[in-house]
Amino acid sequence: MSGGGGHNHDAHHEDFQLKDTNPLLGEQWPKGAAGPARPAVGGGIAGWLGMEKPSSTYDLVEQMFFLYVRVVKAKDLPPNPITGSPMDPYVEVKLGNYKGTTKHYDRRANPEWDQMFAFSKSRVQSNVLEVYLKDKEMLGRDDYVGKVVFDLAEVPTRVPPDSPLAPQWYRLEERRGEGGKVRGELMLAVWIGTQADEAFPEAWHSDAATVRGEGVASVRSKAYVSPKLWYIRVNVIEAQDVQPQSRGRAPEVFVKAQVGNQILKTSVVAAATLNPRWNEDLVFVVAEPFEEQLVLTVEDRVTPRKDDLLGRVALPLTLFEKRLDHRPFVQSRWFDLEKFGIGGAIEGETRRELRFASRVHVRACLEGAYHVMDESTMYISDTRPTARQLWKPSVGVLEVGILGAAGLQPMKNRDGRGTTDAYCVAKYGQKWVRTRTMLGTFSPTWNEQYSWEVFDPCTVITIGVFDNRHLGNGNGNGNNGGGGPPARDARIGKIRIRLSTLETDRVYTHAYPLIVLQPSGVKKMGELRLAVRFTCLSLMNMVHLYTQPLLPRMHYLHPFTVTQLDALRYQAMGIVAARLGRAEPPLRREVVEYMLDVESHMWSMRRSKANFFRAVSLFSGAAAAARWLTDVCHWKNVATTALVHILLLILVWYPELILPTVFLYMFMIGLWNYRRRPRHPPHMDTKMSWAEAVHPDELDEEFDTFPTSKQQDVVYMRYDRLRSVAGRIQTVVGDMATQGERLQSLLSWRDPRATCVFVIFCFITAVVLYVTPFRVVALVAGLYLLRYPRFRSRLPAVPSNFFRRLPSRADSML
Repeated sequence: MSGGGGHNHDAHHEDFQLKDTNPLLGEQWPKGAAGPARPAVGGGIAGWLGMEKPSSTYDLVEQMFFLYVRVVKAKDLPPNPITGSPMDPYVEVKLGNYKGTTKHYDRRANPEWDQMFAFSKSRVQSNVLEVYLKDKEMLGRDDYVGKVVFDLAEVPTRVPPDSPLAPQWYRLEERRGEGGKVRGELMLAVWIGTQADEAFPEAWHSDAATVRGEGVASVRSKAYVSPKLWYIRVNVIEAQDVQPQSRGRAPEVFVKAQVGNQILKTSVVAAATLNPRWNEDLVFVVAEPFEEQLVLTVEDRVTPRKDDLLGRVALPLTLFEKRLDHRPFVQSRWFDLEKFGIGGAIEGETRRELRFASRVHVRACLEGAYHVMDESTMYISDTRPTARQLWKPSVGVLEVGILGAAGLQPMKNRDGRGTTDAYCVAKYGQKWVRTRTMLGTFSPTWNEQYSWEVFDPCTVITIGVFDNRHLGNGNGNGNNGGGGPPARDARIGKIRIRLSTLETDRVYTHAYPLIVLQPSGVKKMGELRLAVRFTCLSLMNMVHLYTQPLLPRMHYLHPFTVTQLDALRYQAMGIVAARLGRAEPPLRREVVEYMLDVESHMWSMRRSKANFFRAVSLFSGAAAAARWLTDVCHWKNVATTALVHILLLILVWYPELILPTVFLYMFMIGLWNYRRRPRHPPHMDTKMSWAEAVHPDELDEEFDTFPTSKQQDVVYMRYDRLRSVAGRIQTVVGDMATQGERLQSLLSWRDPRATCVFVIFCFITAVVLYVTPFRVVALVAGLYLLRYPRFRSRLPAVPSNFFRRLPSRADSML
């Protein structure tokens, strides 16, 4: 590589690094005086800045000022002058070029709206706020009945925890601007506040003035809570009086249990009698409120492709008790089966015959002592059990200020140009938060702050950035043709921060690169600016947590298998995505799945290489120590070898110093490395992930659907490549097994001569070690290991030669 190319590569890699930022967090407002709200005409914009600011808890974001207008209701409105009937009223709030409207009512003299409007100070182009009362569709145009005007210089300031500003009644001014009053009054509240105001999330924002219809809800900031998940354990014990539909054969019976779309089956039992027995556990994931039922069906395996239904029972989940420990014994219960026999055919349908002869014996309970995993165990954000009674007190508070993003890439086309409507989602524990959507900007500024209780510091918060494709009126994805597949919010990127890597009570302000892997390769989609602080409430409790199991006790007393955990985690992810998708505005499935890493278990050649080299790097320290010892043994540095000889003599003479020396050495290494400790949280590493050197075909395979959608020859090629990789892995595993079997053959007499030699050697060694002081043996062994190179041979050592000649079971492999 030429010098210029290397420089470009370094600059490219530098672009993927974390960057320090210096935002103005919690900046104080200039001091001034605040007056009461009253309507006026004229004035200046000095009221925006001439207000005194009480202290705010929003100290991890840059303060943003908004003019809030709350339109509550109207009364005593005049009738329509033409028809004489009550008007169709609505309110228009106008500030400069921005205007927002309330919903309208048909023929109502005393309407109630209670809607909130927020105008950003940074985009204000007027010093007058105008509130119009209008009549919908009066003579083909909106007829404005009256208005209220506010001078921004006279608008008061309010910052929580101040009490909300009480709305007041304002008389409507005449439409011709003559200063007279007309019949009717509006109840309004107008004040200046920041994003800390409780009205901020629900308000209509001037930044999203072009959004209409259902898209208005999708641009607002919201907080969500994951549904409360439970494991339900169903122990299918036995069935009684099972009658097969076809006589003259022993039924092959199994029980199928279904909860929602989760289906599990017991093993098939060839019932010699009519009372088959299984005693098998089936575990499902369910969520409160319990909407599904547990449906048990007893079926007969007639042929590999045909099962006869012998009986069925549907049980509500509220029927089962909640267990908070492994010790309470759950009582089993018998349930009658609704049995379906084949009678005569009536109008082409099978007649249902209801009998209560068969029963099924079940022991079922809701397990509250487990933590239901809905995310990858590598990036877990919560370890608490389901039952709130088992929760331990929190040990800290995590606060995150989502400041903004910079350099975002165009995600879609609108009006013939590239644009991005970005919003941010953060997930930690059961709490999800979503910022408002910033329309048409590549450098969105959110400045929203959120906090979470921390119950375990060894957890991870995940923050993702997405492009909103659900803005309504064709503004979402730039594809206004309609009739296509439903729009999906596009991924811009995500980051993870492990809390245990943060120092307590320190504010981290960094710009995190938003790196995504695309079929064309790795790409930086922009930078996300955050301010993060982890506050410790009790240092002793936090240190104590490091001595406790990561998961609740039940995971160790009655553990699930790895296969069970993977299946249950996938089901839990589906339930969480479905429930959050039913919120308003919905947190859509594609967003939830991306945040929960649903596809993390899929095969990837790139990820396999990265994990292999991660494993190799673990042994780099041991390899370096082995090379250092080899250099010492070969006297590459005479002074070092002499010092090692002296250390050997000291440790042999005073063996009680060995362990203290080892721990003191590790203590000194820890102190030495303190100077070079990481100063910032970890972030996505493209080099470690093998994202920069990945082959295009490997990327194409990673983004392939499951099952595959590629052509047959491509699938054949990838299958052969996978066989080649698996063959190398197979060889490594076989070599490891061979070494272990050679070790076993030392005393197995598979090679009688080798075992005889080893047994005699062990006897002689035992006698020599018994009569020789340990210090002498250790000294001789150490001096032999450190002997001068002149006394060394380049041939392998005798023990190595002996070990390599031992037999293994590889000779018996086909």
